[in-house]
Amino acid sequence: MDKKELKALIQLMEKHGLVRLEIEEAGKRCVLEKAQAPTFTGFPQMPMAMAPAPQMISAAPAAAAAAAPAAAAPAPKAEGTITFNSPMVGTFYRTASPDAEAFVKVGDQVEPETTLCLIEAMKVFNEIKAETRGIVVEVLAENQEAVEYNQPLFLIKPL
Repeated sequence: MDKKELKALIQLMEKHGLVRLEIEEAGKRCVLEKAQAPTFTGFPQMPMAMAPAPQMISAAPAAAAAAAPAAAAPAPKAEGTITFNSPMVGTFYRTASPDAEAFVKVGDQVEPETTLCLIEAMKVFNEIKAETRGIVVEVLAENQEAVEYNQPLFLIKPL
């Protein structure tokens, strides 16, 4: 894949608000993933960092990808969905309080500014926004579960 093709794919991701794109062609696999900047709440005086442009993660033959260890395998993915990954390490919360309803449920339509969950890091609760328009297909993390950076949290079918 040459630079011109990569640039076209990156522009496609930006245009449609995609955070991850996987392509397999002629026995080669290419994965592009946009790093997500954490959302900090409660610090209005701090400027927000822009998320970096998508970067190429791998371009290895499909056979090499299949030989990867099972522990490194991504979460099961339904056809036509994107995986929304955790932008930080912390504790995952589906609700704002123990007696409140979940921010989103399976089947809910989300917009880029829709809050999907909270992630607590260093006693700060960070609202995590969907950053895309779509339908929640699956919630992959449990409430009050410790999550890692880039851990899959939701499957979303883009609209």
